[in-house]
Amino acid sequence: MSIRVAVVGGAGYIGGELLRLLLLHPRVEVAAVTSTRLAGRRIDGSHPNLRGLTDQRFLAPEHLSDYDVAFLAMRHTETMGWLTRHSGLAKLVIDLSADFRLRDPAVFQRYYGLPHDTPGALDSFVYGLPELHRAELRGADRIAVPGCTAAAAILALHPLAAGDLITGRVVVDARTGSSGAGAGAGEQNLHAERSGAMRVFAPVGHRHEAEISQETGRTVTMTATGFEAVRGVQVVCHVALREGVDEMAVRRAYRHHYQDERFVRVVAAKRGNYRFPEPKILSGSNLCDVGFATGTGLGTADAAIAVGALDNLMKGGAGNAVQCMNLRMGWPEELGLTFPGLHPI
Repeated sequence: MSIRVAVVGGAGYIGGELLRLLLLHPRVEVAAVTSTRLAGRRIDGSHPNLRGLTDQRFLAPEHLSDYDVAFLAMRHTETMGWLTRHSGLAKLVIDLSADFRLRDPAVFQRYYGLPHDTPGALDSFVYGLPELHRAELRGADRIAVPGCTAAAAILALHPLAAGDLITGRVVVDARTGSSGAGAGAGEQNLHAERSGAMRVFAPVGHRHEAEISQETGRTVTMTATGFEAVRGVQVVCHVALREGVDEMAVRRAYRHHYQDERFVRVVAAKRGNYRFPEPKILSGSNLCDVGFATGTGLGTADAAIAVGALDNLMKGGAGNAVQCMNLRMGWPEELGLTFPGLHPI
């Protein structure tokens, strides 16, 4: 028996990735895909990789009816007002925008530059990272999927933060591919401008640092750089270890938290080309690789780095959303998400 699903805002990169996963999902019927701009046009015109998988056309949002699950892939700051007007759209709402990720409306206003339309609704959403909130997600009717760099950093830092192995401020150095800017990105993301560049586009105050702080309970400073890739996020998180915490304690913490997780792998090898997490080999997968390094090679005996890597459109977006849906529906979390990535690519 399948459930009826709608993708609201299906013309962008995240919408396309959701459709790729949902059209192949064994327990899902894609009942509606909306786009205001492209209403009436074929979906595979915007997502050519879906040719032969669907003959559907984009639907104008005003023609939506009711569904079992609605995935909201709209622009940041648009979802909160839209959802108020369509509160009865679906039994389960999974939002991939930033509008319901933060619990504190004052923090939302600081990072997004405007007051939240429905601050009272923030607490009704569960933060959609199964590795941290699995129990809550099983009963959630509203889920807010994390940002891509936030997910990578939170998963990289979680064993250290949860075990109280670190102290002081966390500094996150993030790198992201061009698809992270979305399908409607401006002049700065033209191939002629971006190709070959390593551009620091958020030297301070990146929006995802608020999510990382919220989920780790640590003060976080984040810098973001665009690098030569279409897909992929890598974060290098600089931390100070508490006195007496050594590499073995760090390794035990990662093993404890992730030994039973289907979509998180600990990658911290002594040698080889892929000693630490690298996004290239994760393209198309729902995996997040995390790793670490400690010791005097970092300048001080009590310093460490935590590294995370993922595909920003998958574990950093659509894949994580489908994982949350599977969990909420009581299905195996890996259903429709078993693709392992490619090598070489």
